[in-house]
Amino acid sequence: TSPGRPLSRRALVTIALPHGVASPAHPARLAMPTATFDTTLGSFKAELYLEEMPVTVSNFIDLANTGFYNGVHFHRVIKDFMLQFGCPNAKDPKSRDSGTGGPDGGSAFKNIKTGATIKRNKGGNIDDEHALKASNELGTLSMANTGDKHTGGSQFFINTVHNDFLDWFSPGDSKHPVFGKIVSGMEVVKKIEATRTDGNDNPVTPVMVKTVIITM
Repeated sequence: TSPGRPLSRRALVTIALPHGVASPAHPARLAMPTATFDTTLGSFKAELYLEEMPVTVSNFIDLANTGFYNGVHFHRVIKDFMLQFGCPNAKDPKSRDSGTGGPDGGSAFKNIKTGATIKRNKGGNIDDEHALKASNELGTLSMANTGDKHTGGSQFFINTVHNDFLDWFSPGDSKHPVFGKIVSGMEVVKKIEATRTDGNDNPVTPVMVKTVIITM
C-alpha cells in the first residue's frame, strides 16, 4: 500500500439527494439519519446516506448504538488530507495496534432499509458497497480498508480536502466509498486536523470521541 493512504484492518492502516414527495412510481425514501460526535475538542454532526448506502450505514449505526466508538481516539491525522477513526485498539491513544482493529468476526447487524440480518465476515468486515457515486469531497465520511476488497469494518475517515483519487469509481487502486457528510461543526473537524502529531500521524495530545449519538 502507498504511504498516506487510509487503511484499516490487518494493516496500519456529493451532496445527498433531496427528499421529495413520494409518487406511485417513486417509493418513499428513508429518512436521513444523523450522527453527532462528541469529542474532547467539541462536537460535529454528519448526515448518513442510509437510502443509497444501506449496508455501510447500517453497519455504522449498529456500532454507534452499541457503544463501540465511545472512548476511541483519532489515531491518524494528516493535515490537508484526512482524519482516521474507528479502531477499537485506539481506546489506548498510544497503542501500537491502532489501525489494525475492527468489529468481532462473525458479528451481525440489521440492514435498516431491508430488515435483513447481515453477518460480518471472520475478519469483522462487510462487503464493499459501491452503490453511490459520491466523491471524497471535503467533509465526507468514507470507509477505510487495507487496500484489498471487502476489508472495511469499523474504521473510516473524514476528508479535510477533496481527495477524488480515493473514489471507488476512480481509475486508481484506492476504493473508498463515501457514506455520509458533515453538516455542522466543521470548525471542530478543522481543529482536530490542526492538532500536532508525532511521526506516525498520531495526535500528540489525544483526541477522543466520547460518544456517537444516532438520530433517526
